[in-house]
Amino acid sequence: MRKMGRVIAAGVALGLCAVLLGSPPATADSGGGRLDLAVTLDDRPITNATVMIDPAKQIELTVTASNSGGTPVKVRSVRVSGVALALTFFAYDTTAPFEVPAHSRVTRTFVLDMADLSGQAIGLLPSTVELLDAQRGTLGEASTVADIRGSLWSVYGAFGLAMLVLTVLAWLTALLALARHRLPANRWRRGLRFLPAGFGTGLVAVVSLSVLRLVPPEPAIEIPVVLGAAVIAFLLGYLTPHPAPGPDSDETVRFSDTTREFNR
Repeated sequence: MRKMGRVIAAGVALGLCAVLLGSPPATADSGGGRLDLAVTLDDRPITNATVMIDPAKQIELTVTASNSGGTPVKVRSVRVSGVALALTFFAYDTTAPFEVPAHSRVTRTFVLDMADLSGQAIGLLPSTVELLDAQRGTLGEASTVADIRGSLWSVYGAFGLAMLVLTVLAWLTALLALARHRLPANRWRRGLRFLPAGFGTGLVAVVSLSVLRLVPPEPAIEIPVVLGAAVIAFLLGYLTPHPAPGPDSDETVRFSDTTREFNR
């Protein structure tokens, strides 16, 4: 049982690390200049909007890049990506070199075939359209929320289902230990025993809200939800009653002492 508990805790900890330790995207060197982007998806602006992406259909992405600097900026490719829990669940790069002259504006249109997206994500995901230079640094970006009509068995959906299974096992392990009076006598250790179940509950809540298209998993939402669920679970473990000895424990101790005296 202890071994299973360690495995469950490790699985939930991996999901937590994804939330808290996600690395920021690379940005272009300041000498290369920055671009301001205006992006439309199928003629609909993506800024401050939720855009639907149907993997069964091609999408038309129009990017208008404005260069307010004094030097030309060379663009190598455009990237469309979606991130949740600090993990990138999909990323599409299209190589299309062009140059934005100083104090000028350039518009480019790309037709993207995202059929593979059905097996990568589902639900609401924070997404980004980026222009990249030759070193894969970000020259400019525009953010939105994508409503992806993918499969529940996609990578993102399978991630949520796996976290659900691990969380249920974490709760069963902790509650079974409570019922059998096998929790540590120390309150802090009892709280830590419930902590993985709390983290898992928070992760499952974040993914479920996203898949059900209720709330996108943005950092301002996912971190408080995960940490809040973890704190509640820790307090539940901390406030559990002290593991009392079983009703026959005193008689068992007396019998053991009598046996030792008899053997002597």
